[in-house]
Amino acid sequence: MDALYTRSLLEIRDMLARGEVKPTAVLDDCLQRITALEPDLKATIGPLMAEEAAKTAAELEQSGPDPSKPLWGVPLMLKDCICAKNHPTTCASKMLENFVPFYDAGVVEKLRKAGAVLVAKTNMDEFAMGSDTCGSAMHPTANPWDLSKVPGGSSGGSAAAVAAREVYGALGSDTGGSIRQPASFCGCVGLKPTYGRVSRYGVVAYGSSLDQVGVLARNVPDTALLYEVIAGYDAREATSAPLPVESCLDELKNSRDLKGLRIGLPREFWNGNSEEVDACCRAALDAARDLGAELVEVSLPHARYGVAAYYILSPAEASTNLARFDGVRYGLRDREATELKDLYTGSRSKGLGEEVKRRILLGTFVLSAGYYDAYYHKAAQVRRLIAQDYEQAFAHCDLLAAPAAPVTAWPQGHLSGDPLAAYQLDVLTLTLNLAGLPGICIPAGLGQASQMPVGIQLFGKAFTEKSLLLSAHALSAALPSLGMPRGVPA
Repeated sequence: MDALYTRSLLEIRDMLARGEVKPTAVLDDCLQRITALEPDLKATIGPLMAEEAAKTAAELEQSGPDPSKPLWGVPLMLKDCICAKNHPTTCASKMLENFVPFYDAGVVEKLRKAGAVLVAKTNMDEFAMGSDTCGSAMHPTANPWDLSKVPGGSSGGSAAAVAAREVYGALGSDTGGSIRQPASFCGCVGLKPTYGRVSRYGVVAYGSSLDQVGVLARNVPDTALLYEVIAGYDAREATSAPLPVESCLDELKNSRDLKGLRIGLPREFWNGNSEEVDACCRAALDAARDLGAELVEVSLPHARYGVAAYYILSPAEASTNLARFDGVRYGLRDREATELKDLYTGSRSKGLGEEVKRRILLGTFVLSAGYYDAYYHKAAQVRRLIAQDYEQAFAHCDLLAAPAAPVTAWPQGHLSGDPLAAYQLDVLTLTLNLAGLPGICIPAGLGQASQMPVGIQLFGKAFTEKSLLLSAHALSAALPSLGMPRGVPA
């Protein structure tokens, strides 16, 4: 029999339900895989949750399979901005290096209730501000396809762990593409749900009107299962949508074509990409056409202003959200300070990294009295125009398709001295967050030149995750399987 870690989430769940394997055996297999890979991959952060995981697995094993728990005995990981009771939640920052929450995030409560076994927190760019997971204050994470390259960000640890088969699935957060872009770079599936579909309770905020918890998994059915577990209304979270969550797991088995589906191609997203990205994604479009989809050209005319609007609005929200980390109420405290001003300055200077400081300063500037109307107010108006562009585009099609990133994964440190270049590479993902719509990234193939994964995104209307997942599954089945990443042992 193949090693347990090679199985998909649904396969291992069904094996557990049938009693073919025990939760403790599945957990041991994952922990052995993690121990073998982590010295080079560095997808996790902080100590493993091994002791609690072992206790949970043993309790599940003793009580026996439970059909009411759809993740019974399945090991999973959490991005380190998601609170888990009695385990460090650092956001990959020295500021929160010693923070241990006394409660679970809403999504963690749902995972535990579903029978999941949580084994580790995953690495990320500090406070989710970055695109390569080199911005972690603890250590950078490597790409499992090539350890010299980045896994994407800011949910790079979750994507790398899933792609390397350390775990069967992981949660991430997506503020401007932080699930979909690393999914593309690492060759796995990443789902960013509609804003408000998944509770943000217990998730450390970066940009509160943009952040959304989502899923990284090996394939679309695994993604659908995890999404259905974590989605739903949470009265503790003010932006949570009180809408029912539709299941699509049974329908996925018969989702084999795209007949009658109109897929819109935003012309602004299909220019300026690298040759290998363009080739892989256009081959995916050919596969969609062969499955019966109709491809139509649409336009998002204000998308060209998306990067500028996003990097005004998100730093503005970050400057407000991170104001609490001042050395007095939360986070690292400068013990050498003798005056209050020195305490604030010393604590934030020592506790926050360069990219976080850059965005706080930018956000404070655009919110200042003399510049609010010129920058923040204008960016908010552009955001509304971008949302209207999506509404108009969906009048002509059912879904939109675009590459997830204009390039494949770059070498570690390649963009560390050029933040503006890194910001520009988010152009294909961040407008979806500005509009609050759902999107999913699936592997489209390997780039011919780099032999690194390329992902293609599908965008849907608000709260249409079910149709998005069904379409992504049908298309994914027609695309080449990437197999095991070559940068880690099979």
